[in-house]
Amino acid sequence: MCPQNDNVERRVASFAGRSEGVVTQTELARLGMTSRQIKYRLDRGDLIRVFRGVYRVGHAAPSLDAHFLAAVRACGDGAVLFRRSAAYLLGLSRELPEEPEVLALHARRVPGVCLRRTGLIDPRDVTTVRELPVTTAPRTLVDLAAFLDEDELARACHAAWVRYRVGAPRIDQVLRRNTRAKGRRKLVPVIGGEVQVTLSKLEQCFLELLRDAGLPLPLTNKLVDSHLVDCRWQDHALTVELDSYRFHNTQYSWQRGYERERAAYARKDAFRRYTWRDVFEDPTRMLAELRELLTGPSPTRR
Repeated sequence: MCPQNDNVERRVASFAGRSEGVVTQTELARLGMTSRQIKYRLDRGDLIRVFRGVYRVGHAAPSLDAHFLAAVRACGDGAVLFRRSAAYLLGLSRELPEEPEVLALHARRVPGVCLRRTGLIDPRDVTTVRELPVTTAPRTLVDLAAFLDEDELARACHAAWVRYRVGAPRIDQVLRRNTRAKGRRKLVPVIGGEVQVTLSKLEQCFLELLRDAGLPLPLTNKLVDSHLVDCRWQDHALTVELDSYRFHNTQYSWQRGYERERAAYARKDAFRRYTWRDVFEDPTRMLAELRELLTGPSPTRR
């Protein structure tokens, strides 16, 4: 290999090492590689085409981050991951879309990428996750609202609060900037607390039992006095924690549970703890206890 080619290879390897092994044709040219050299390396397998004009350098089994980055690069300057791709990277959803979803400033067809063109991407709606450009958590929730059902959207909003403290005010700011957001009608009651958030089968069954028994429903998975509580009836000063072995089988989780119990008593709430057996196997005693607590005179509202 001649010294000039050796220098080009080193520049390409150094650049690719800082970008998940992903490099565009424009970047290769800037680094000194000719079209003929690119074709030669493609034929030899040193470069692997991911999308048109976007390549991986020397590795056939890319990471998810590398694939997402290649999709963004293929969609032009200013493009960002959005919707379900952004939700997955931000930890708001466990569902990985079949194709990377990209919001871009330029209209183009990129096979293997779900691309949506926009005239402007507000810088306030963009962040990075492991150097990948993505929409922020509030903007991602606004985009997701048109595609997720109410329960899924409520869980995504809950995850955004737990991870990033994203609440109604920050989401409202995005809605004001995106007046045509298709999921507005669905999102507003969710962030307003009108939709029950259920994170597990245990919680879902518990709420179904309450509905069937004609009992009032609690607020679920809400932050109260800096503690995230499973269920709370504010007007009745009652807090309920639902314990399953799956989520409460470590010393840390049990300790957090007792901290929530102490916090409930400190705010003068009645406190009850129910298990999988109480909910699924023999709910009779649990429902009788809740009926007494929820149908009697309400304590002073806090």
